Amino acid sequence: MTELTWVLAPFHELTNDQLYALLRLRSEVFVVEQNCVFLDMDNKDQYCYHLLGFGAGELLAYTRLVPVGVAYDDYPSIGRVVSSPQARGMGIGRLLMQQSIEALHQLWGQQPIKIGAQCYLRSFYESLGFVQCGPVYDEDGIDHMPMLLTSEAP
Repeated sequence: MTELTWVLAPFHELTNDQLYALLRLRSEVFVVEQNCVFLDMDNKDQYCYHLLGFGAGELLAYTRLVPVGVAYDDYPSIGRVVSSPQARGMGIGRLLMQQSIEALHQLWGQQPIKIGAQCYLRSFYESLGFVQCGPVYDEDGIDHMPMLLTSEAP
């Protein structure tokens, strides 16, 4: 697997290049690859921490760490989970989520984490310890489910 360099920063500390890279990767995957027309920039980024995984100078993995009260009233969250198409199949997604869980607990303490997971990734998130905690819902034309992690990830 490619060695990644991790950057964790609140929105106001991101460099212009980091911000451009994360918005480009999110658009490349969520808008173009998944053919989903939606407004990715939802006015939540400014309140979040951003975890970026760089390999060979390219952004290969990214998540948005969301504090309590921004996505969910009672839980922090991990959102906009994305890996670069050229980095897939190398275990980067699992590493990204493990790094994200660890970073979230370091920022805001050991507590449950709630996510809105795309349904086709259910088994991936279950392998990390997340469990479905509500009904499937449509978000921008893609089936999602709420999932909760209540203990340390495996």
